[in-house]
Amino acid sequence: MHYPINTSAQARAVLRALRQARGLSQVQVGQLLGVSQKRVARIESAPDRTSFDQITKLVALLGGRVVIEDTDQVARKKPKPTSVGW
Repeated sequence: MHYPINTSAQARAVLRALRQARGLSQVQVGQLLGVSQKRVARIESAPDRTSFDQITKLVALLGGRVVIEDTDQVARKKPKPTSVGW
């Protein structure tokens, strides 16, 4: 499943949902990452104030991956609609 993220609010929701979908508590994730539960709570609540390294480690731990998509390139690959002449 893909979760496009354009805002920190979306990142908050996705990070929390990924953790919960794996049935993990913040304490368990903290133990796996080597950080406190409080740090996991801060990452989930303020991903915009978290290092990219920590975000990618958390996402990988939760079975995901970070992908950067060039939306301009995607738009160029889409076929242009054709008009039907009557």
